[in-house]
Formats: sequence, C-alpha cells, structure tokens
Amino acid sequence: MAFLTRLRSLASAIWPWVRIPFWIGLGLFFGFVLPYTLVLNKRVQGRFNDLVFAVPTRVYARPLALEAGAPMTPAALELELTFAGYGNDGHGQVAGTWAKDGSTYVISSRGFAGPDGGELPHRIRVALNKSAVVSVKDAASGKAIETAHLDPARIATVYGSQQEERRIVRLADVPPMLIAGLQAVEDRDFKHHIGIDFSAILRASFANLRAGHTVQGGSTLTQQLVRNLFLDRDQNFTRKFNEALMSILIEAHYDKGRILEAYVNQVFLGQQGAQAVHGFAAASEFYFGRRMEDLRPQEMALLIGMVKGPSYYDPRRYPDRALSRRNLVLEQFASTGLLPPEQAKAAEATPLGIVSNGQLPHNRFPAFMQLVRAQITNDFDDATLSAGNLSIFTTLDPAAQLYAEQGITTAMAGLGKRGEAAQAAAVVTDAQTGSVLAIVGSKDPGDQGFNRAIDARRSIGSLIKPLVYLVALAQPERWNLGSPVEDTPISMRQPDGTQWTPKNDEGDVHGSVPMLDALVHSWNLATIHLGLEVGLPRIKSFLESFGLEDVNPSPSLLLGAQGIPPLQVAQLYQYIAADGHALPLVAVRGVVDADGKTVKRYEVKTGNGEYQLAVRQVTWAMQQVVRSGTAAAIGKTLPNLNAAGKTGTSNEMRDSWFAGFTADHLAVFWMGRDDNKPSGLYGATGSLRAWQELFRKLPSKPLPAAPGEGLEMAWVNPADGKRTDPSCEGARQIPVVAGTLAQDSEGCFWQRVQNWFGGDDNKSPAPASTAPIRD
Repeated sequence: MAFLTRLRSLASAIWPWVRIPFWIGLGLFFGFVLPYTLVLNKRVQGRFNDLVFAVPTRVYARPLALEAGAPMTPAALELELTFAGYGNDGHGQVAGTWAKDGSTYVISSRGFAGPDGGELPHRIRVALNKSAVVSVKDAASGKAIETAHLDPARIATVYGSQQEERRIVRLADVPPMLIAGLQAVEDRDFKHHIGIDFSAILRASFANLRAGHTVQGGSTLTQQLVRNLFLDRDQNFTRKFNEALMSILIEAHYDKGRILEAYVNQVFLGQQGAQAVHGFAAASEFYFGRRMEDLRPQEMALLIGMVKGPSYYDPRRYPDRALSRRNLVLEQFASTGLLPPEQAKAAEATPLGIVSNGQLPHNRFPAFMQLVRAQITNDFDDATLSAGNLSIFTTLDPAAQLYAEQGITTAMAGLGKRGEAAQAAAVVTDAQTGSVLAIVGSKDPGDQGFNRAIDARRSIGSLIKPLVYLVALAQPERWNLGSPVEDTPISMRQPDGTQWTPKNDEGDVHGSVPMLDALVHSWNLATIHLGLEVGLPRIKSFLESFGLEDVNPSPSLLLGAQGIPPLQVAQLYQYIAADGHALPLVAVRGVVDADGKTVKRYEVKTGNGEYQLAVRQVTWAMQQVVRSGTAAAIGKTLPNLNAAGKTGTSNEMRDSWFAGFTADHLAVFWMGRDDNKPSGLYGATGSLRAWQELFRKLPSKPLPAAPGEGLEMAWVNPADGKRTDPSCEGARQIPVVAGTLAQDSEGCFWQRVQNWFGGDDNKSPAPASTAPIRD
C-alpha cells in the first residue's frame, strides 16, 4: 500500500513535465500510427494472401515414350532430357540425371502421375543408333523394358485466364538442406524472433564498427521478404520504419512455415533481360538447368550465397566472386553440422557448374498455350484454374516445337531481304492421332502478340488441289490417277461481269494430261477443268464438313482463293495423313487434381474412316510431288522419309505454303507478309525450306513407298485411263482401286489407232523432273 502511495506521489510530481509529450504521443498514436498501421496491415495481408494461398494450374508437355524401334536421334534425346530438367552428371544415379557412353544412355527418371496413370521412377539404359532406339533395359537387371516414359517437362503456369511462368513450390517440396542452410547463413534465430532480431542488429553493428565498413547485416528473413514484396532499396528512415512495422505485422498474422515458404518463392536471385529471377526454384533452372529438388549441396550453397547480392555474385559475370562466396557458405554448412567437414571440402573443390544457356521459360510457347486455353476453358473457369492446384497434361512435343522454331529461323535467314519483311507460322501434329505437337505463331517464337498459326486467315493457293483430286477419286468408277484431264485455256464471266482468265504459273498449256501429272506439277488449268467436272458444290460441301465457314462458292476456290488459318489447313491435311479419318486436333490429353486423380480426359475415338481408297491414291500422288514434282527438293535431301507433300502459292506470291507428312508427323508451314503485300516467295522457295529444316532433325517414321491396301499397281494408257500393255508407248504404272479396271488390256495397235485420230495432244508430258519447280 505504501508502495502505491509513493508511486502516485511520483506520478503527480512528474505529470506536469510529461503531460504535454504524453498527449502529443497519444495524439500521434491514434491520429497517425494506428491508422497507418491499419493501412499497412491491409496491404500486407492482401499481398501475402495472394502469394501464399493461390496454387496455380501447372501445364506439362507430353511424356517422352522410349521403346525399341521408335525414331530417335542422340541430339533429339539430349534435347528432350535438357528440356525436362535432367542433368548430365556422368553417372545417372540420382533421379533427374543421365550419363552417356557412346550411343548408350543411362537415365534415372523421376516418375510422374498423369491422366493415363503415370509411371514410377526407374533407372534405364537406352541404346540408340543414328535414327532409332535399339533397346530399352532396366539398368540394374538388364531386363528388356517394352516402353519407358520420361516425366514431362513443365512448360507453363496458368493463373486463371492469364498465363505467367513462375516456379511456386510448397515448403514440403524444398530440399531440407536448402531450408536449413538458408537459416544458418541468413537468419539463425528465425524460429524465435518477432520479425526483427535485436540481437542480430547489435552483433552486426559491432562487427561493422570494428571493420570500419559494412561487413554484416542484421536483417531477418522476414525483413528481406518485405523488401522483395513491398519496398525499394533506398536507405532512409521511412523505408526502414516501414520494413520493421511490416515485418512485425507479417509475423503476427502468419506462422513461420508460411513466411519461409513465401521467402523461398519470392527472394530475388538474378536477372534475365527485363525479367527478374525470383525464388530458388526458378534460380535452379536458370543457373543449373535442373529442378530445385535435384540440386547438390554445392549448388544450394551458391544460391544461398547469392541472396546477399545477386548482381555482385552473379556466377556468369563474376565467377571468382561467386566461387569464393559459395565456398564460404559451404564452410558454414560444415560449422553448423549440415555437412560433414570432408564432404564440404569435396564440394568446395567442384566447379560452379553453371549452364551457359540457362533460360526462364517465361511464356515459352505462347502460340501453343493459346490453343490449350481455348480447349480447356469450356470445362474449367478462371477461379478453378487460378486456385485449383491442377495439372494440365498437353500433347506438346518439345523436340518438334523447338525444331519447328529453328526451321523457321534458319529458312528466314536464308531468304535475305525477303525474309526481313516476311512472317511465318507452323503447326505440327501426330499424323495418326491428331495430337498437336507444336505451334509457332511468329518468326519470333516467344512473341506473345498476333498468333498467325491460329488467327491469320490466308489464301491457301495450291494446297487446295489434293482435296479437289480426292473428291474426284472418291468416284473410282469414273476417275483414277491415270484419267485424262484438260490443261487448256479457260475464261469465265464472274458475277460482277468481269472475265476470269486463270493461267498456269509458267503461262503454258499441256493439252490432255493424266491426273497424276496435273497434281504433281500443280497445273492450274487442269485442276480447274477437273473441279468443274466434279462439281463446285460437291467440293464446297466436302470442305465445309471439316468446319470451314464462308467457303468461296466461285471457281477461284479451285486455285485456293480461300482464307484459312494454318491450324485449319492442318485439320484438312490431317484427314489425308490419318488415312481418311477425320480427327479433331487436340492439344490437351487430360487434367489431374492435387491428389493425382484424373478429373478430365480428352480422348479422340476414331471411326472406320471414309474414302480411304481415294485418300491412299492422293497420298501416293503427293509422294510423287516430293520425288519429282514441285517439292522435289525434299526428295533429294530426305529421300528415306518417302514423305508426301504439296506446295502452295497464293495469287501474286502473297503466301508461301507447304504441307507434308511422314508416317507419324504432319507439318504445315506458312510464310508471307502481315500487310498482305507480295512476299516474293513460292511455296517451294519459302515454307518448303522450313519443313526441310524441321525434318532434318526431327526423328520420324517414313511412309511406305508402296500404295496402300485396296490398291493395285496397273499399267494404264494416259490417253483414256484404261488398262494397257506395259510395252505400249507412253504406258504409265499407277495405283488404282483394285477391281475397277477391266482385266483385258488395250493392245498397242488400238493405242496407235487412237493416236492417229487424236494427234500428239494425247501424248503424256515430259517427265516430272524436267518441269519447272516453283509452286
């Protein structure tokens, strides 16, 4: 009681002296500090909640299947391994690594869960020759494996309708040594302070006073996180006050685990051009080309050491500084018991191991991702994609995508000034399933602007011709590839009263010619005569059956006067490549939730096929286009593919096209100018070259050289398309539908009689290889 009495007396004595400061302080607290703290608190919680709790949708490429006999080259396999984040450590013992001995690869896969079930981790031995997989075996037992899959590469992250590329990871997925090492080096009292570590500040102050300059910092991980999220680097009282207050607020609202998780994902660790490298997961790929989970102790030490100054310790610009800093961190690993001293010494002796071409795959494939988003938005809304923790498994083939991009770059570089003004696009699909393997929307692959592969409606020129011939050949009792068509002048009055007078590219005419030659040489006049005889309504209906709208009803349709995006052109040619199966083009295989359960599978069920015998004749004819026609350059450089293809050039050379396929790949390329001015490129001088470059590198199965089932090779008289003797003048051997030609052949006598009455116009033209190759 006496104590309280003395305390009241003391308060009464000092109150006159402190009352003014007290009321001023109280006024400041309620008038400024409290409202300011509430504003900061709202800002901190809003930003932090967005960062920590949103688990985005991750997007993956297709898993690479390895099996004996599958097309594969060493270069393509190494590209796939690198793209999927595998590292060549010379041993291939640890998950996510590989080693090479001659043409044999030892690969330790990570395993994965996907819409088709996924696969467990295993260590395999893959033997290659120059073009295919020879064998796949279990590395330990030597037992043959029928099919092994590598886990698919992560290609993007989707936040609702927006696409970004960030590497957000959960704390449970971060290597324990990285977490412990980070705290040992940057904030040893992290688990105990309130956001500000006063003891660390005192230690740093004394150390800096002794040294005469700054040698040690006293900021906590929470303070560093606040700087990354909210503040600039200015050194002034206001910034330091905000940093301290925000740190205390974060510690008050969130547990240490969530704060650490946010730090791991947000810490600044470097720069790639205008894009900052945030988070240890992104930095792992940027500096080492591998996933964070696969980092070795010395690599973790380097990243932790770079926290102090990412620019100063940049291992690409200042390797000596980075090496010294890394080794200092390794010493701290040893002193705190994280690493045995001998292991730390061994790690210090290793090189930095920085990859020379580290890239952040920020919006790496925007053209492909546009199609992915279009195909999933019917099933998943923005909210689900933004916070659903989903995994989207796509059909993207990294080798096909990167080789298609390189093909365009190489072809454009070879065009000189014509290439400077031109643009390009490409679509690559699986010829048998309709899976979209690659999309290029610009000659600059990372361009996130106009996607020409999906949105550019360009006249397809002579690419229309195989479809015209297909409709005719669907009536085998009337037409076969040896049937004569007229390549003669034509003039037609158009609805506006003007005359339409088309010509061949060379301005010449060839009289009566076999359908095969007309298609191989891409003669315009012959195609028009045939199309008019078949009937424009029939051809128009056939094109509309593939979903084309506003199909040109005039005869100019027969020369490709129809604007179609490359993706829809691929849809048309997919029908031919897939042997008469109308397969929708799909870019998504399935969607899996956080528990590995498949929530949506995108499957294509094929029917029995239509007009297959006509399709097989067109395919054989397109193989002759590649062997000796307008695409003969491919036949000379890539003869083993037995590819089928067609060049296309629109009016006044505004558009250059090439569509071609092998047994398992279809690729469509377009080149032209965005302003629709003449590009100066034919199909054979522009897009065909990009197609060549793609298939120089992309492992692919060749098409069979023989005609397909249901066809027979027959000798025909090109004057009338009827069976004849092989010894007769001008006799041609072509595939026809079995049983459609009478078995009795015309003798050479009757052929000569026909020639006497028909003159020389009915003689077949010069061999295909001597004709100009331009279209």
